[in-house]
Amino acid sequence: MNSDRRPLTALHLFLVWALTAAVVPTLGFGLVLSNWGGGAGATVPVFALGVPLTVCLLAAAGLPARTVVPLCGSASQRLGWAVLVFVLGTLGVLGGLAAYFGDVDLGSASIRIALTGVPYAVAAAFFVPSRWVRLGALAVLASAVAYGGFVGPARAQQRQHEAEVARYREKPELLYLGAAPPGMQVSRTEVGPASFSVEYLPVRAGYEAGGYVGLTVRPPLTPALRCPEPADRSLTCTVDAHGEMRMVHDFPGGAREVTLVRRLGTAEAQVTSQTLGEAGLRHLLDTLHPLSDAELEKLMREKKIDHRN
Repeated sequence: MNSDRRPLTALHLFLVWALTAAVVPTLGFGLVLSNWGGGAGATVPVFALGVPLTVCLLAAAGLPARTVVPLCGSASQRLGWAVLVFVLGTLGVLGGLAAYFGDVDLGSASIRIALTGVPYAVAAAFFVPSRWVRLGALAVLASAVAYGGFVGPARAQQRQHEAEVARYREKPELLYLGAAPPGMQVSRTEVGPASFSVEYLPVRAGYEAGGYVGLTVRPPLTPALRCPEPADRSLTCTVDAHGEMRMVHDFPGGAREVTLVRRLGTAEAQVTSQTLGEAGLRHLLDTLHPLSDAELEKLMREKKIDHRN
């Protein structure tokens, strides 16, 4: 490209960018408002008026480049060039919208408006008969595809993951996990508004009915551990000298449910089972520890943790 054409080429691409950055968002906003106010049918007049007007304005913006861009040499050629630039640029805008609605960060509202004109300027650059201008346009296009298709979604996924972790970590004083009893594993955990619950089930599939241990960590229900009142004949309850409460609920047929409750800092941990004995439940309480980042990541990866509002 001749050095005297470089300023004209820069002005040409700037005009395309400035025009479309101003007109296309206005057209899109008008389509949204008309659809919101009158349904899909109301967008037809806006579309029928806005698109030809945008194309005509693009053709006018190509007038200064008639000595630089061959397709802008005559009025009919400029109109065809404007149609091509509008179609190709609009495809780029639609790709950007898809990325935006896919939670890809495209900056503030003013930056997004400015970015609207970039696909049209890139499309116009491909019609400039200069290898360097076209290579620059290709580099911009490749960067946009890489960011919108790979880098942006990866960052969006990372932000979503961090937000999810923060949501689970809202009450860290309740997030405690104990070692699974022999032959059992963590089956499900749930973070509630004021509790953290864990279900332990047998490792072997099909044996779920043969064993269950439930752990619940919550704020203390009473200033000091005490047996529930009024007394239940089927319930035996004691509180030992260490402040641990033991409850045994006898069911008809000989079945029994054992519950141990222990204070854990500013929280209260309760373990319950009809199959695991007191020694196993007490061992689970002894192994309680704050939920580590690695353990939380594993629970999330295995989809074994839920959040309940």
